[in-house]
Amino acid sequence: MNPPLSPSREARLRIRRGEHVGHTVAMAPGHVQGNLMILPKALADDFLLFCQRNPKPCPVLAVSEPGNPFLPALGEDVDIRHDLPRYRVWRDGVMVDEPTDIAALWREDLVSFVIGCSFSFEQALLEAGVPLRHVETGRNVAMYRTSIATEAAGVFHGPLVVSMRPMRPADVVRAVQVTSRFPQVHGAPVHIGLPHLIGIQDLARPDFGDPVEVREDELPVFWACGVTPQSVAMAVKPPLCITHAPGAMLITDLLNHRLASF
Repeated sequence: MNPPLSPSREARLRIRRGEHVGHTVAMAPGHVQGNLMILPKALADDFLLFCQRNPKPCPVLAVSEPGNPFLPALGEDVDIRHDLPRYRVWRDGVMVDEPTDIAALWREDLVSFVIGCSFSFEQALLEAGVPLRHVETGRNVAMYRTSIATEAAGVFHGPLVVSMRPMRPADVVRAVQVTSRFPQVHGAPVHIGLPHLIGIQDLARPDFGDPVEVREDELPVFWACGVTPQSVAMAVKPPLCITHAPGAMLITDLLNHRLASF
């Protein structure tokens, strides 16, 4: 009798078979999820430098060899061509497709970057008693382009994208304490309250994800977001790049608690 599959492996197989094509919020609890950026090798060094200069939105979990779709550092049989529920294909800065599989697009010069995702610290927030409305309601987290510029590297530049979670003031203090322990998945918030100060004019209209209610006794709390490379793709207009669809992440075999720094 074969041993049971881990929750992460089971989730990836469901996704690979096309049984799940939506967001991955709360899937495979306890396991690290990752954002995706795939670029031609000619742009990979510049993008790696961009990530090093912008570790809050782009904390790198793994980088593939050119042309190799497998990422053994992230889990058993992780195949970047099949294991995300939905991808986005960008050509010259324009999103041209949202497929559920990219095997037909794979090339020998493609390099995959997997970037830490805030879904990973959400388990720690919930365990600390901090409620998360988008999890409670089964929705994707709200994400916004901001007026905050990332630090340019080579050809890469563009605005920071943030994710937002509404919280009561007492919970904000705890959230800062908890997420500060997870620098590999964006760490502490980059902004609290007053969204117009970072260029967000209407919280009810996120650029990515789903709108989430902010009640009168709550503050919007903003974290750097791994969708930032998509805003960079729009600004830089590379001839080809492939990303995850917002909220549709790679589920890895890594464990969230192992990423805590203290």
